[in-house]
Amino acid sequence: MGRAAEILGVTQAFLRALDAAELLTPQRSAGGHRRYSRYQLRIAARVRELVDAGNTLESSCRIVILEDQLAEAHRINADLREALDNRSVDS
Repeated sequence: MGRAAEILGVTQAFLRALDAAELLTPQRSAGGHRRYSRYQLRIAARVRELVDAGNTLESSCRIVILEDQLAEAHRINADLREALDNRSVDS
């Protein structure tokens, strides 16, 4: 956790707060240390940007969740459009 906090320029308490908010659920090493994936580090960095911009931690977490859901919806939409286009070509 110390290394992740150092990389992001945040405190370990900030990362624990993200864990408590259930935004991030890091894996645990055999010794019980938190281990963050690159994706989780990107999420934490985005939350930090939002907090630094004046948002509360709670609202920052919600914004990140909504951004992730929107990105997933865009991916699904693109996949469906491609499938529909392929279906039209095959007909």
